[in-house]
Amino acid sequence: MPLNAIRALLQFCTVLPLGRPADFDAFARHSWLYPVAGWVTGGCAAGVAFLLSGNPGLAAAAAIAAAIIVSGANHFDGLLDLGDGLMAHGSREKRVTALTDRQIGAGGVACGILTTLLAVQGLSTVASIPLAVLTAEVCAKLAMAGITALGTPFHEGIHAYLHGFARPWFAGLALLPVVPLVLLTGPVPLLKALLATGIVAALLVALAYRLFGGVNGDVAGASNEIVRAAAIIALAI
Repeated sequence: MPLNAIRALLQFCTVLPLGRPADFDAFARHSWLYPVAGWVTGGCAAGVAFLLSGNPGLAAAAAIAAAIIVSGANHFDGLLDLGDGLMAHGSREKRVTALTDRQIGAGGVACGILTTLLAVQGLSTVASIPLAVLTAEVCAKLAMAGITALGTPFHEGIHAYLHGFARPWFAGLALLPVVPLVLLTGPVPLLKALLATGIVAALLVALAYRLFGGVNGDVAGASNEIVRAAAIIALAI
């Protein structure tokens, strides 16, 4: 497995101190490795949840907070931008402007709060909070890998750059780092989480095509937050 690509991936997806910057192109050529980052962010969140296992509500909130903090709120920022784009009125151009500008409006705040609330509440009801948040984080990065490989960009940016290196079959190859989860969760919970991942990612891409004319880095980042919540809810049901 390309260690340089994994180091570049973790430097992109986390704020962990990993030494000098790795060659980002090493990750761009192996974006199917996205779920590996989910094992790291999810592992950190699971560790926090385990330490607070005596209080499910606090453990769930702290686990989601840990996942967001370890990622540097990078993907959470995409969720806020997507919320603004979704709530904007008018033409496609106005929606794209709301999606891509640097200011956060009411739509972004609402989207961030609602998604986080659903994730925390769902996580507080599962049988094992550490396993659920780990599974959800890995599935969230699987969604990002699929969207990177298959989501047509509508303008230049980080998504367009990664998409240029990706191949359609990366979406299937990204399942390889996910498969070991079955040893921890069992087949049925993992299949539930994967089903939620596929449905939500497909709906998000379809919505992005309709409203914005394609996908950008904000949509890909938002998929991490939304799919995390969806996978948790699937595990809670």
